[in-house]
Order: sequence, then C-alpha cells, then structure tokens
Amino acid sequence: MNKINQETLAVKRAEQLFDRRRRTVGLFGGPLLALLVFFTPIDGLTLEAHKLLSIMVLVAIWWITEPVSIPVTSLIGPTLAVMTGVVPVSMAFAAFANPMIFLFMGGFILAKAMMTHDIDKRFAYWLLSRSWVGSNPRRIFLAIGLAAALCSGWISNTATAAMMFPICLGLLASIKEMFAASGRNIDLYDYKYATGLMLMTAYACSIGGVLTPIGTPPNLIMLGFLDQMCDIHVSFFEWMTWGVIAMILYFIIAYIVLARMFPADVTKIEGAEQFIQDKLRELGHWTRAQKNTVICFGVSVILWILPGFLSIALGSTSPVLKMYNLLFPEAVAAMLGALLLFLLPVNFKKREFTLTWKDARDGIEWGTLILFGGGLAMGGMMYKTGLSKWVGDSIIAMMGGEPSAIAMVAIFSIMALLLSELTSHTAATNMIGPLAITAAISAGINPVPVSVAIALSASLGFMLPVSTPPNAIVYASGYIPITKMIRTGVYIDVIGIACVTIPLCIYFVSWIIG
Repeated sequence: MNKINQETLAVKRAEQLFDRRRRTVGLFGGPLLALLVFFTPIDGLTLEAHKLLSIMVLVAIWWITEPVSIPVTSLIGPTLAVMTGVVPVSMAFAAFANPMIFLFMGGFILAKAMMTHDIDKRFAYWLLSRSWVGSNPRRIFLAIGLAAALCSGWISNTATAAMMFPICLGLLASIKEMFAASGRNIDLYDYKYATGLMLMTAYACSIGGVLTPIGTPPNLIMLGFLDQMCDIHVSFFEWMTWGVIAMILYFIIAYIVLARMFPADVTKIEGAEQFIQDKLRELGHWTRAQKNTVICFGVSVILWILPGFLSIALGSTSPVLKMYNLLFPEAVAAMLGALLLFLLPVNFKKREFTLTWKDARDGIEWGTLILFGGGLAMGGMMYKTGLSKWVGDSIIAMMGGEPSAIAMVAIFSIMALLLSELTSHTAATNMIGPLAITAAISAGINPVPVSVAIALSASLGFMLPVSTPPNAIVYASGYIPITKMIRTGVYIDVIGIACVTIPLCIYFVSWIIG
C-alpha cells in the first residue's frame, strides 16, 4: 500500500511540474508567437484576417497551456479583435447570445434540479437493484457502467462521476469485508477488480456524453459551428440517432477491454445487494419536488425529440413541422423545462418551489458557457474576415488538394483525440472545429460527418488523469496505477476511433443528413 501511495504521489508531483512549465511556456510563448505571425508577410490575407490569425494563435496556445483559466482566454480573443479593429464590438460578442448558449443553460438547470432532488441517485440505485444484477461482480460492473453512461447523457459527466464514485467505494468496501470474513485480507490499492470498476465508472461517464447534444460540451460546440459557419441545423433527434449507436458501441468496447484486463476473482459479492437496498431505502418515498423535476425534464425531452417524429409522420417540408420548429426550437424547449422548475410549487403556502435561483445559479457551468461563446465568436470572425477560407484552402493543399471524406474524418478525429488527451476537450473542440469545417467546405465535402467525428473523438479521453474530470475523480482513489490507465486508454481510443467513429460518421451520419 505504501508503495502504491508513493507511486501515486510521484506521478502527481510530475504532473504538477509539467503543468507549471507548460503554463510558463504558454504565458510568454503565446504573445511572442502571435506577434511573430502578425509581422510575417502572408499572401492572400487581408489586414483584418492577418490580425485575427495572430489573435487566434495566442488564444489557441493559451487554451492548450492554460496560463490563465480557459474561460478568461475565451474572452480575450473577442476583446482583442475589437481593440485591433478586426470587427465591431456588436459582432465580436454576438455569439455569447447564441441560442445554443441557452440550450446549454437550460440543460444545466435541469441537471441541477435532478441532482438537488436525487433523481440521478434514484436511477442509479434502481438500476443496480435489478434482479438480473444481484451480487454477481461482472453484472455489477456492467450495471455501474450503464448507470453512469445513461446519467451522463443528460447531466454533466463530472457530476455523474462524482455521484457514482462513492457508490463504487461502498461496493468495494463490501468486497473487502466479504474477504475479511473468510480470513483473507485484500489490499484494494492493488486489487484488479477495484481498478477496473473505477476505470469503468470514469470511461462510462465520458462515453454517455455522446448520447445527446447536451451530454457534453463538444457536441453543442460543433453543432454551434455548423449553424453559425454553414447555416446547417442538426436537430436534437438527429444527433440522438447516431449518439445512441456511438454510445452503445463505445460502451461495449470499454466493457470488453476492462472486463478482460481486470476480471473479478469471485463469483459473488456478499453484502452488495444489501448495500444497494439500504442506499435505495435511505432515499425514501418520492417527494413532490422529485415528481415536479421529472415532469419538467420530461417536458423538455418531449419537445426536443417531437420534431423527429413529426418529420417521419408528416415529412420534412410539412407546414406543421416548420411552425413547430419556429415556436419550439431546442433552446426554447430547454428553457421552458428549466423555467417550470421555478413555477411548480412544492409547498405553495410557504411559496416554496421546485428549484431556487441560488441552486440553479450554482449548477450552471458559467465557464463552459463563456468558453462556448468565445469559440463561436472566433469561428464567426474567421468566416467574416475570410480567414476561414484561407485556412481551409491551406489545409486542403497540405493534404494533396483532393482529400477523401474518409481521410478528412480520420485526420480530424485523431487530432481531436490527441489534443483532448492533453488539454480540455472543450478547448480542443473550439480549436479544431472551425479548421475542420472550413477545410471540409474547401474540399467540397459535407462538413457534418467531420464535425460529428470531432465531437465524438473529443469524448474519448481515456489515457491520463488530466484528460477528463471523471478520470481525475477516480484516479484520486489511488486504486488506479497510471500505467494501467494509459494502457487501457490506448486500447479503447484506438479501437473506438477505427471501429466506431470513422465508419459511423462516414456511412451512418452521411446517410442520416442526406
């Protein structure tokens, strides 16, 4: 145990040293490189586009190296664009009022209500208490992953991991007690099943995020770029048609890899069923607040997916569908469900409602919204100044002039994955997204499959604790040697990109969008 702790401590110290050096290099290197780009003559660029290119170099380097927080960097880009005369202020900050921002905000508020009133825990414990799960360690392993994946499709991956983490710790404590009762003392820090269960929790949270547009920021970021740069709208229903497939296939790959690498050495975990039943009993009966939350969440979900069924039943050109989309776009559907939380009473005499603004405010990830708005602002300015066309043409020229759709999807998927392993997947998507879309347009390729591939790949950050917050949460348990995380992450990343992301986007996504 001491050896494991010492190894974990050494890894953390190495990470801290690397982070400090990375931030220092970025702090000074970013502005210097931006100035170098500005003073280097570049044919084919207007003065405004040249200025914006230098600003984007600074923003990209600071997004990767994080000398200041990522949301702050996201505000620096539009601010400098106004100060240097690239675009007027009204255009630079218009993206921060994009409807996608309010879709995300509504999703955050609904997720906060679900967590405040323990809807997420109810679902997780309900799934784990099913008769098919029982005390079988392999089925518990599967059920933990399913609960994490399905929850993270609708609420934050980080929040889901934080919710599932103590459940896993409790199950592992039951295993240790079971062995102790039979005279065997196990060290959970060096127990394969403990490592596998923790990794399954983290990976399933990231995998579940691909299910819906609101599941994880990269999804909405790419949809926002498509809408702003190409005037292409991908509906909630359309995303879920491939999101469901991607989630299932990624999950199967992760389950098989982890189950084979970290098998259980028992056929039954004594006390596991009792542990879950006790936790479920602690939640008590359904409260009025919980029922209200489910109603509000159900309203938004129905409004999100109804256009898909209307399109199937009435046709995509139906006047009814057009009127519905005009009155209830995704952002309005999200806000309607969220606002109902403040109107449905829990105790009307005391004027107590399902959610308070204080709770909602604490649940909104303001930094993510700012980062999202900053990314959309930079993408919009690229299009306005003509920088996007120049970048797209340059990328296509480097790829030989006529790259295939498969090559485009593969290259940008790998770029998104590698960058997401080293920095925030949200920042990585903001950097790669506009480049990929402009390159696809320059090559005469539909930008939607490439955009979806980037969003899906950005969620496959499984190699390092710093890759995603769920990875960091479970790594803090001490049950996961860093070498094991890297090894399993490489397997799942490679298989996921090659066997799921690329073929799914090339064939299925292309078919869905026509």
